[in-house]
Amino acid sequence: MARRTPGAGRVQALALLALAAPVLVLVAALGTRVGAWPVEIGYDLLTLGAGWFLAFVGAAAALGALVLSFGNFRKLGLPAIAAVLVAGATLGGFIWQKARLAAGPVENVSTDLTEVPGFGDLGEERGGQGPGPAVGAEACPGALPVMRQIAPTAAIYALEQAGFTLRGAGVARADGSQEGFWFGFDHDAVIRIRPGRTDIRVAARDHRPHGGEACRMATAISETLRSAG
Repeated sequence: MARRTPGAGRVQALALLALAAPVLVLVAALGTRVGAWPVEIGYDLLTLGAGWFLAFVGAAAALGALVLSFGNFRKLGLPAIAAVLVAGATLGGFIWQKARLAAGPVENVSTDLTEVPGFGDLGEERGGQGPGPAVGAEACPGALPVMRQIAPTAAIYALEQAGFTLRGAGVARADGSQEGFWFGFDHDAVIRIRPGRTDIRVAARDHRPHGGEACRMATAISETLRSAG
């Protein structure tokens, strides 16, 4: 009968605990995507709440596994080091994401704050659930209007290049929507075309911060339009 390595069970248990946070986030995201639970549970409660707590627990467990492995590092060192790497990456990722969410501008960006472009038929669907009043270039420097009347085909191309699915287009505007991959967060975009000026607006449908996603997408659309011939 093979002899069990002393301390192996405790090291393995702590190493498994270090995996709890990333596994929870994956399950929360997949469950949200397939409709097993609403985003309030999958994202707000499980990911930002329980996942954040377990990231610290996992980091402590990984360090504990590393300390215990010193008694027989040749056999126990590899799982302990793997646990430290996974737990460290998980906690670091959470800290980075928390800082990113806090630092990003409001998820409602417009190149025209005097006459903010509307979302047309999405007015009722948005229902006041969005992130509040629009911000412009002072908060999102790349959100710049195009000081000419662009072609509708250029507007369609710019939306698609920024990852939006076209919802409608005409001579005066183009509309698109984008659904996030992990938790299905929606952003809407409109390009308003007028003689001498084309404006852009991108906004999230919910009230959550998304780390400046609206700003990045509005900037991408603006750059594509301003570089078009």
